[in-house]
This record gives sequence, structure tokens and C-alpha cells, in this order.
Amino acid sequence: MSERTATIVSPSGLHARPAALFTQAVSKSGFAITIAKDGNAVNAASILAVISLGVSQGETVTLSSEDEAADSVLDELVELLATVE
Repeated sequence: MSERTATIVSPSGLHARPAALFTQAVSKSGFAITIAKDGNAVNAASILAVISLGVSQGETVTLSSEDEAADSVLDELVELLATVE
């Protein structure tokens, strides 16, 4: 299992536009990826599931995938979450 942590920088947290950009990137990757906050993991390709986590600016999330080949994709997603506003 590959796992990364990311801190959300968007002033609106993972809502609306940032969540849409994130879930689109996950979908395009072709990997099954989860995003978790406080131990609650959801499908990272589902915008409704991601928004339901209620992630605010400054909070940390954990991205993970069972596929070891997803390492570079997880790195890209962490970078996306650290820069998208």
C-alpha cells in the first residue's frame, strides 16, 4: 500500500472547485485511490464523497492506494492539494 499526507491550502478547503479539480485528477489517473480525514476514508474519485469529508483549510488528509504503481500519482495529487486555491 502506498500512502501520502497532504495539507489543504485552499481557503475554501476541499469544496467546490478544489474538490472538482482533485477528483478529476484522481479519475484520470486510473488508480483506485482513497482520501481520509480523521480515519474516515472515502473514494477520492467521488466529488460527493470528498466534499462530505468536510476538509477545511490547514487540515491534513491521507491519500492511499493498494497499487504500488500509484506512487507518482499520489505525489502529483499531494502537489495539487498543496497548490490549488
